[in-house]
Amino acid sequence: MFWMVFLPLICKLSFLQIIASRDANFLNLENSVTDKIEKSFDTYIVHLSSSGGGFDNSAQSESLESRYAPFLPKNASGLNDASRIVHLYRNVFNGFAARLTAEEAKEMQQKNGLLFARPPKMEGHNNIVLDGGIFPNHPSFSDQGVPPPPAKWKGKCELNGSGCNNKLIGASNFVGGKPGPPIDEEGHGTHIASIAAGNFVENANVFGNANGTAVGMAPLAHLASYKVCASDGCAESDILAGMDAAVQDGVDVISLSIGGAFSRTFFHDVIAIGSFHAIQKGIFVSCSAGNSGPSTASVVNDAPWILTVGASSINRNIWAIAQLENGVGYFGQSAFQPKDFPTTFLPSVYPGAKGGQNAAFCASGSLNNTDVRGKIVVCDRGGEIASTEKGQTVKDAGGAGMILANLEIDGESTIAEINVVPAIHVIFSSGESIKAYINSTLTPRVSFVFEGTMIGIENSPLVASFSSRGPSLSSPGILKPDITGPGVSILAACPLSVENNTNTKSTFNILSGTSMSSPHLSGIAALIKSAHPDWSPAAIKSALMTTSDISNHYNTQPIFDERFQPADVFAICAGHVNPTKALNPGLVYDIQPDYYIPYSCGLGYKDREIELIIQRSVKCSKINSITEAELNYPSFSIHLIDVDSLKYSRTVTNVGEANSNYYVTASTNSGFVMGVDPFILNFTEVNQKLTYNVTFIRDTKSPSNATFAEGAIALISDKHFVRIPVSVKLV
Repeated sequence: MFWMVFLPLICKLSFLQIIASRDANFLNLENSVTDKIEKSFDTYIVHLSSSGGGFDNSAQSESLESRYAPFLPKNASGLNDASRIVHLYRNVFNGFAARLTAEEAKEMQQKNGLLFARPPKMEGHNNIVLDGGIFPNHPSFSDQGVPPPPAKWKGKCELNGSGCNNKLIGASNFVGGKPGPPIDEEGHGTHIASIAAGNFVENANVFGNANGTAVGMAPLAHLASYKVCASDGCAESDILAGMDAAVQDGVDVISLSIGGAFSRTFFHDVIAIGSFHAIQKGIFVSCSAGNSGPSTASVVNDAPWILTVGASSINRNIWAIAQLENGVGYFGQSAFQPKDFPTTFLPSVYPGAKGGQNAAFCASGSLNNTDVRGKIVVCDRGGEIASTEKGQTVKDAGGAGMILANLEIDGESTIAEINVVPAIHVIFSSGESIKAYINSTLTPRVSFVFEGTMIGIENSPLVASFSSRGPSLSSPGILKPDITGPGVSILAACPLSVENNTNTKSTFNILSGTSMSSPHLSGIAALIKSAHPDWSPAAIKSALMTTSDISNHYNTQPIFDERFQPADVFAICAGHVNPTKALNPGLVYDIQPDYYIPYSCGLGYKDREIELIIQRSVKCSKINSITEAELNYPSFSIHLIDVDSLKYSRTVTNVGEANSNYYVTASTNSGFVMGVDPFILNFTEVNQKLTYNVTFIRDTKSPSNATFAEGAIALISDKHFVRIPVSVKLV
């Protein structure tokens, strides 16, 4: 595994806040209890005006309650009912969350000082295992070799007994209306926490596969877990409360594997709002890009002050072969490879092969009228039914095993998955050939050959088909996602054994998603923060992006997408993370938090809407607003529509050698050209800032029929190669 390069590095002062992901529809959170009257309540997020002075984050709970009391409805005694309050926010948000009826919320809108009140939506990712919290007794959270937390740590541990230690220094539950310790009952929170900062655990494996030493990106970093998700999803009010506490507690890095189904305007996005105040305190924020790929414009968590992380594969596969009786075999992946599975050929069936709807989904109940007992069942992957649910359907109907065949949209991207039946995931073309074989004979027969773990996959990393793609809908002039990280078939800690092994606490699972890639980047950011404690969140983001890889592990080909075509900037943006290079990038593109205010004005947001983000009054009429392309971002997303040329600048800060010269180069494909000025940047001291200009010119001699074209700008010295991606919209 590539993460072994971190073994010599020690991260003593970095904390990680881990907030786990959830499958959920966008529904209002209903805090239902046994009393029918209570069922009319929703938990509303109440935004208060800052009245020009910002909000005081030093207030104690009692004074905050007294400040918010006038906005609350009255109880039977005629007093403002403070018992309605669910969360008080003091660090990332000016307001509170309270249980209100729709009528009470409407009445509250009339009060002076209130911006608006709305019921929180439920966040999640499609096709992600449910979770929340952490399993503290896993050996990944051993504090062996980890120093005590520093004096600045202010967090608490709500685990019963001795659940916290020098590694797991904090654990809190912020799920409104559901008290109790922040224990992970589903597995996902534990999984992503160990990816970011898990300690060394030997002999980690699943069913004997992917065996080795498991270790997180920052194994000696301190870790804090904030449970904000329940079995019915992650309420925005709870997410905001967790982020608020993390800032108060003194974390250095916040990792969120949470996201909605689509991009939102930033003043309606609690993750964007909370993250803005985190980066103002110097806290780095990494978020998953979403799992709605390969559809275009599906990226979420796309505010420019957030590192938005897509998912790529690693150089390890867990191979299995679907061997047809006609002598042809097709490779696929499977993490569940039981040693007692029959080695003989078994009858095979593709239900609904004559055109029935059941063929597409193997939905629950669809196999009741199909003879699948003892057979290998072919199911199309995708749709609204998860692969594990399809496996359960096959098992319930008596099927012996399952072949999961990619739909055309998912192409060559496969994952190693643990299912309830032996299941091999094959690429689209293999699935089509297997179906054709089944349809060609009255007695189709298939056997499974389990090959186990293979290291050194030449075409890795491959962008996962599920990884959400740009362009951003909220801010098309900012190229998103920012970067990709390992997010396919990731072995990491699990609270319970998927093998039903009750003799050990050292239990692991293999999961895939951008929820897995985001904590990889969070842990790497913690290492950079430890090495460069004075760097801003924007500088750390720049270091990660400008040093990322655009070629595969063996430098033989560009990084491919699920079609086995070179991945475009909307799939991979800057590239696949290269942790070693990111520690010493040479130059960084820095952005101070206040620069996002003229940027927000440039988006056309109203003063009131920007106040929701920055939590203080602003008047865009008195600010020199900037366009998206004018933000000093480590990428360009340009619209050359109805114009022949545009000119923008970028400023770089020297964080490498004091005396260094960089050559500024530009490369493009057809449709446009770039001119750079000056061609050479001569630095004479550390932290010196220099600016270069880029002119984007429509290439009328080589017209392009494509909507988008792309290129890159590189600053090259004797020791560093600093690259940023470019996207240009032409029509």
